[in-house]
Amino acid sequence: MSNNKELYKIHADFCKFMANPKRIEILFLLGKREMCVDEIASAMNVKVPNISQHLAVMREKGVVEVRREGNKMYYTIANLKTLQACIIMREAMVEQMAKQFNMIKSISHQ
Repeated sequence: MSNNKELYKIHADFCKFMANPKRIEILFLLGKREMCVDEIASAMNVKVPNISQHLAVMREKGVVEVRREGNKMYYTIANLKTLQACIIMREAMVEQMAKQFNMIKSISHQ
């Protein structure tokens, strides 16, 4: 039972870590292809040092992997299930928003 408690704690810590819109955006960008820091920063219109900080945290948590090519660091998603989980959560949120919108719409037409 204590193993489940520890797993719940780890899960909650991971969710807190992912509760950052820039990290989620990075995850979705890397879901398309491997990218270096400069490419990610350019795609997000954010400064390189800021992206580097987020990638360092993501690497520490095991969300991304890195490979060096010359003086560039290229990042990929370590486990595609992480991206899949974010996609499922996004789909659930969109469905919930649509449901709420339809409820409001039906109330306003009464």
